[in-house]
Amino acid sequence: MANPIPEIHRVAIVTHPQIPESVAVAEQIRAYLEGSGLEAYHTLLQDETLEAQVKQGLIDLVIALGGDGTMLRAGHLCAPGKVPILGVNFGRFGFMIEVQQEQWLDLMPRLLHGEYWLEKRMMLFAELFHDGRQVGQWDVLNEVVVGRGKEIHPVQLVTYLDHQFLTTYVADSLIAATATGSTAYALAVGGPILPPELRNILLIAVAPHLSIDRAIVLAEGSSVSIIVRTRRDAILCADGQAPVELADGDQVNVHVSQHNALFVRFADPGYFYRNLIPHMSRNPSLGTPQ
Repeated sequence: MANPIPEIHRVAIVTHPQIPESVAVAEQIRAYLEGSGLEAYHTLLQDETLEAQVKQGLIDLVIALGGDGTMLRAGHLCAPGKVPILGVNFGRFGFMIEVQQEQWLDLMPRLLHGEYWLEKRMMLFAELFHDGRQVGQWDVLNEVVVGRGKEIHPVQLVTYLDHQFLTTYVADSLIAATATGSTAYALAVGGPILPPELRNILLIAVAPHLSIDRAIVLAEGSSVSIIVRTRRDAILCADGQAPVELADGDQVNVHVSQHNALFVRFADPGYFYRNLIPHMSRNPSLGTPQ
């Protein structure tokens, strides 16, 4: 467990533009915090002013209202500046979120009195090289996916572990995930569930053809290099962001990031399993077709 935030003076409450119902709650939280003597304001997650303030160390806490996607974006924003994030769930799953919509008012006094702990979650750092030149880099909280594009045809993914040849996957794609990401795409393709405090890298192929079809759990200090071999289109996708097109011979390197996401927690560490089991036994996406 990490130590609590020393002092909270300025709080940014962020909402996702596609979740309009979160705006009213965000304003209620803002009013509560201001009534308690804190400086607080509500903005959208993509606000450039917020990004600048986080980089300048002007924000002590970000309260993110949304789902796991909102938490991912908040993690990208806050991790470099070591700004903690308190999530309030407005999504369907909320694997990363402990606080539900109806709970925020009961938990605010505990936040103000320092009755919480900070959960540190490992991130990955991914680099893309084209013709030996770096053309992109990402800090990733869930996963990096390297694989085929629109055409339904497997690609060859020549994979190295700590600069030593591991194997060549023939598959739709290869996932390199954190423990946080083990409950995301990696879980959907049969990967193991890792406790969030683990600092391991999870490798698992999607639809492998006569290739390794088991997940591999790597140590924290490991590095993975993936070289794409294909005559068709291929892509890289980091934490579900817009895919980046890859060419034959492009290389993606993945290792542990220097940054960590910090999440505010009120329950004991066993919250993870209590939160996980209901999701596993009752999939919310089975409700309304998307």
